[in-house]
Amino acid sequence: MNLLRDINPVTRILGLALLTTPLMFTIDWVSATCVLAFTLLMVPVCGMGYGRYFKRALPILLIAPLAGIPMALYGQAGGDTYLEWGLVHVTELSVSLAWAVILRVLAIALPVVLLSADVDPTDLGDGLAQVLHLPERFVIGTVAALRMLTLLRDDLDAMRRSRRARGIADQGKIKYWFSLSFGLLVMSLRRAGKLATAMEARGFGGPRKRSWARESTLHSRDWAVMAVCLAVALVALALAWATGYLRPVWAVR
Repeated sequence: MNLLRDINPVTRILGLALLTTPLMFTIDWVSATCVLAFTLLMVPVCGMGYGRYFKRALPILLIAPLAGIPMALYGQAGGDTYLEWGLVHVTELSVSLAWAVILRVLAIALPVVLLSADVDPTDLGDGLAQVLHLPERFVIGTVAALRMLTLLRDDLDAMRRSRRARGIADQGKIKYWFSLSFGLLVMSLRRAGKLATAMEARGFGGPRKRSWARESTLHSRDWAVMAVCLAVALVALALAWATGYLRPVWAVR
């Protein structure tokens, strides 16, 4: 089951904005927890297993706790004091704010992992140009870049095999990865130059208004997805307000 299969890629972007933007105006654990719970419940419904989802989200899960450290050490003081040393003042309030910041980072970033999975670059380009009416040259360049990203892994594997065949794969780790990175950069620049020349020859940079092979529009299911995303965000804020945990960002020093 995959509810996002027939959804316009632009709907994913707009739905993500509607779901996460309200969270940027408050620092509390209630609203962030509601959005996180909704995201985790939607993982199997959106056609992604939990194993694959958490594998894609692993960098975020590792980095998110770092966002709460400054708030815990230097955030707004209040309640019992746990540690005080110079400018460091860890209190009950600062720890709770740090926990809220970590949850908010996860609530904003983890939906991106879910909604950005399995997006076809061509469909995304059609939606950006025809629905959001972004500049055509920017859209075509973005689609071409996304297509080329899939070749980086193949290039890296080919370079590693060629170095192993020449017997230079056993050099120092830093030197080895530096040489791989430099070689990958050179190959990417060469491919980008050839691609730019080919696109220019085919008239992609012409001044005339271009046509599109496939029509991209928003249907009722797209509006339904965006409505659900906005409703979840509003319900999360309402629960935070009803429980007394709603804390606007401008109220935090």
